[in-house]
Amino acid sequence: MASYDEGLLERLRERLEPEPGLSERKMFGGVALMLDGNMCVGVIKGGGLMVRLPQEEGDAVLAEPHVREMDLTGRSMKGWVIVDEPGYADDADLERWVRRAVAYVRTLPPK
Repeated sequence: MASYDEGLLERLRERLEPEPGLSERKMFGGVALMLDGNMCVGVIKGGGLMVRLPQEEGDAVLAEPHVREMDLTGRSMKGWVIVDEPGYADDADLERWVRRAVAYVRTLPPK
């Protein structure tokens, strides 16, 4: 049994399936979904949606409901947040997070 939310992972796959350059990589005890080699969103061990956003949005994003710093190593990971389940339970909310991450990741050069 996985230690991450497999249902959330499937919901993410469904939303990102049409995106070119989609791949997956196991990490952080979960799975990261990548676009052209850049991490975009994912699921993490213990629960939560991992979302990549511009660093300059940090404080504003952290002020949103159900959002916390991504801190898997004892240090805050700038440009990343964790959204707890109430923040993505609704399909429209999950879609919003995915679209925000995709919009940012598409500005990055392919790896």
